[in-house]
Amino acid sequence: MEITYIGHACFVIRFDTGLTVCFDPYSHGSVPGLSDANASADEVFCSHSHKDHSDFESVGKPFEPYTGPAPEVTVIKTFHDDVQGAKRGRNNITKVKSGDETVVHMGDIGCDLTDEQIEQIRGCDLLMIPVGGFYTIDCKKAHDMTNLIDPKVVIPMHYSSKRFGYDQISGREEFVELIGNDEDREIISRRFVAEELPKVRALLLMEPLKILR
Repeated sequence: MEITYIGHACFVIRFDTGLTVCFDPYSHGSVPGLSDANASADEVFCSHSHKDHSDFESVGKPFEPYTGPAPEVTVIKTFHDDVQGAKRGRNNITKVKSGDETVVHMGDIGCDLTDEQIEQIRGCDLLMIPVGGFYTIDCKKAHDMTNLIDPKVVIPMHYSSKRFGYDQISGREEFVELIGNDEDREIISRRFVAEELPKVRALLLMEPLKILR
């Protein structure tokens, strides 16, 4: 599996099958400090319609398109807030399985999960989860949710730093500290290639590929 963090909540994942998928591409100028995504992928999945998560048209097709079996895709309907969508609407969690690898992108999850929803994604190979709060769950809630989902690899997303992100949301530092207390190991990268996934849960810290210089 090859994981590229474009920035904000946007990732491009290349499965060992050769399939590439893009999650939550952001539109031009929608995320402070990030340049245009300019991603390419065979499939594009957007968690909701806000412009920092839904620029389908900006994603091109790979030079060599995927011709293998179709992936198994599960969309789990949730909310962008903790009041049944009254503030910010709905959110989709997207689970994609290609070959023996399963990834889960939580989108802008802002609510608790039901036991049934947790069971649908429990034990996935890769979990991408927002941690910045305000628009989504915060670091503490993300940590608790990660423990319930129990992925092999977890990547915090939708956070801010001095160089990028929204002023209203926090950094990922508290999430890293909480996960660190669980003795998970850290890997820092912009693009990460794994011939096989870790045997114990790993915390993968990724810097956006598209930070403005």
